[in-house]
Amino acid sequence: MQLKQIARDALLKPLQAVSGIVERRQTLPILANVLLEQKDGKLHVTATDLEMQITAVSDLAGKDGQATTVGARKLHDLLRALPESAQLSVDATGSRMTVRAGHSRFNLQTLAAADYPRISLGTEQLQSLSLPQRDFRSLLKLAEFAMAQQDIRYYLNGMLLVIDQGSLQAVATDGHRLSWASLSVPGQYSRQEVILPRKTVLELSKLLEDVEDPLTIDILSNQVRFRFGSIELVSKVVDGKFPDYNRVIPVGHSKMIELERAVFLSALQRAAILSNEKFRGVRLVLGEDQLRIICANSEQEEAEEELPVAYKGEGLDIGFNITYLLDVLSNISSDSVRVALGDANSSALITMPGRDDYKYVVMPMRI
Repeated sequence: MQLKQIARDALLKPLQAVSGIVERRQTLPILANVLLEQKDGKLHVTATDLEMQITAVSDLAGKDGQATTVGARKLHDLLRALPESAQLSVDATGSRMTVRAGHSRFNLQTLAAADYPRISLGTEQLQSLSLPQRDFRSLLKLAEFAMAQQDIRYYLNGMLLVIDQGSLQAVATDGHRLSWASLSVPGQYSRQEVILPRKTVLELSKLLEDVEDPLTIDILSNQVRFRFGSIELVSKVVDGKFPDYNRVIPVGHSKMIELERAVFLSALQRAAILSNEKFRGVRLVLGEDQLRIICANSEQEEAEEELPVAYKGEGLDIGFNITYLLDVLSNISSDSVRVALGDANSSALITMPGRDDYKYVVMPMRI
């Protein structure tokens, strides 16, 4: 493989797009590499962890059919360390790749492209939809923070995507809180549910841009393919049954308050400084026209914040994990939030006033 006098960023940009999924510790040495191949007059850069595969295409022209694999992190770090204006020459022959830039020369070890494992695309495409990148990126942001991290219920370590009629919904839960978001998509689709792995969701959040450019989502038999810009991401889906989220969302809560999001968030952030580091508990004490936020820790230190609210009903003293409240207030964008409460043993429902496309449920904790 030969690439002569190319701009540094022409190779670095596709490499950055794919190398995020390359793990530092690998069971197979070749999984630490990226596949570089010339086809259709362009350079295709591919990385995989056997569960997900990302390919980014660059306009770098070369002789079709040439291919090699090289260490993703090393090549990425080398290119980043070179000046932005650097012009490169890349020459891969045998088991070596030589990268030259000005007076610098680097020799990297390569492995045969023929041995690189690839995820083969399922042949049965069930549904396909297209929407702006910005919309899907916003949808992910509203739900991803509620995903479990290392739960034994493996299907919670991901996000449920639901296509139903003219809507696309994202649901995530770790068993203690649940985030549900929805957006309208043009067209009518039969109902279908897929669970995206946590790593796939986080990678999409990094790669998607805040632009109107189209994103195409193809639902295959046991995979999902995302195509946007010069990137194609193929991911396996989690095989499991996601909990019935509709049963978790409370209805009919009588105690309703509305707060300025930024004011509520700031008060919680200050109170969290003196919360118990292990349990992270916060008490919300609701009374007539006021909400008190109380945190205490094992050193007998205490923080108390008082916020004015329009409320005349029965009082309530309820505990929550303060991190779960901070997460939702940091990720939604509305000026105010509405909090619906039942009794001290009931989950709270947090929504955005005037919008029915987002719901956040958080279970109480005993403090």
